[in-house]
Amino acid sequence: MRILCTNALKSVMLDIAPALQSTQAVHLAMTFGSTVGLRKEIEGGAGGELAILTAEAIDQLTAGGKVAAGSRVDLARSGIGLAVRQGARKPDIGSPDALRSALLAARSVAHSKTGMSGIYFPTVLAELGISKEMQPRMIVPESGVAIGELVATGEAEIGIQQISELLPVAGIEIVGPLPQPLQKITTFSAGVLATAADTRAAAALAKLIATASRPLLEAKGLEPP
Repeated sequence: MRILCTNALKSVMLDIAPALQSTQAVHLAMTFGSTVGLRKEIEGGAGGELAILTAEAIDQLTAGGKVAAGSRVDLARSGIGLAVRQGARKPDIGSPDALRSALLAARSVAHSKTGMSGIYFPTVLAELGISKEMQPRMIVPESGVAIGELVATGEAEIGIQQISELLPVAGIEIVGPLPQPLQKITTFSAGVLATAADTRAAAALAKLIATASRPLLEAKGLEPP
């Protein structure tokens, strides 16, 4: 079965895939990417059995006939976090004012181009009133470049991304989540693609993924849906 999965749940899916394949006698062919990129692929005709994207994207694909109606299964919730290079000083980001000071003090800040955290982060800068000041220091790599890796190599002093995407990266430390007034919690869900050869089997797999992933969520920087 082919699964198109957002990067936010990549570490979870890689961990549970061997057991699912063994117990269900099925091969999982997984494609990972940003929700925006994968949604475009699906809208463009990409085939498969399951999509694991944001709940919003699954609902949009359902409305467009690309995901089977009523097949959405919520898997996890994720917040956006801030990371620095391992061993670097961890700035105070416990309040909007503290985050504002930390960002203005940084020589460079990286966020994704098409990931949900990256799409949202300019809103945070606008809310803090520092969009213009931060513009010369922003690093927005092309899709496929992990923000955590830019921080680990020192190319960026601060990285902003879903906590679940930052955690697996070696050489960085999570400072913490964005302060509550500026945080955006995203729900990630599975949906059966209209191209699925066996929609019942795909729906059953989505439920199995929900069950198998639940014990891993906290360790992966995620919350139950």
